[in-house]
Amino acid sequence: MSEIYYGTPVARAIRASLEERIAALRGEGREPKLAILRCGDEPGALSYERSALRSCEQAGIRVESIVLPWTAGTAELLRQVDRVNGDQSIHGVLVLRPLPRQIDTQQIFRRLRADKDVDGITVPSLARVFVGRGSGFGPCTAEACLAMLDHYGVPLSGSRVAIIGRSLIVGRPLSMMLCARDATVTLCHSKTRDLPSICRESDILIAAAGCAGLVDERFVHPGQILLDVGVSESFDGKLCGDVAFEAVSPLVRAISPVPRGVGTVTTAILARHVVEAAEELP
Repeated sequence: MSEIYYGTPVARAIRASLEERIAALRGEGREPKLAILRCGDEPGALSYERSALRSCEQAGIRVESIVLPWTAGTAELLRQVDRVNGDQSIHGVLVLRPLPRQIDTQQIFRRLRADKDVDGITVPSLARVFVGRGSGFGPCTAEACLAMLDHYGVPLSGSRVAIIGRSLIVGRPLSMMLCARDATVTLCHSKTRDLPSICRESDILIAAAGCAGLVDERFVHPGQILLDVGVSESFDGKLCGDVAFEAVSPLVRAISPVPRGVGTVTTAILARHVVEAAEELP
């Protein structure tokens, strides 16, 4: 039977590492604070917000939620971005996605201060990941994958890693982070030919396509480590990942579940970024 890589012990360890740092900041009169910007009540955004609130509360980080209607326009959201940019009590800003179609997403990302961008959406933040220069932080989910692998003692140097999904939220930044750790990375996507065989050749497989049940028995081999980053809703309303868990879990060395896997670690990484931002901001 495969080992299950649960996210809870990883998240707990990350939050425990923040306790002394938060106490030191409070001793200087600075209390770490996150602002969450959300438009409407999209289920995925609400779920992430609830998880972020819970994680920050457990870590001792204050949170201000700013909610606009789904009908809000670019100018209205930009006003809120300008406000949190200028508020010295706010150290980190999380812009929840998806945003409404009428909003110019790139304008929002360009306006947000990179040193308050705790989820890697601004150009300087991504530059820091891709070229090693810039300010801000890497995307939380991509960093959560590394935190999971490190916590469970998975060696990265020299390992062959296949990633399914090339988004700027997970796939592309994670590929750069893994390369920096001397892994050999194959970045796959919807146009990749013979996807199962490529994934089957990897030591570590990370599924981040957002396609429920995509990864089945054809994609895996004994001894493989499998992280499931995808989050979808099944026909019966339950959360599920990119991996057909029941079919695949007996065939691999270790696997992370959905829920209670990488997503749990993502919001702990978010909390860590807020603390780091508070330490760096004047």
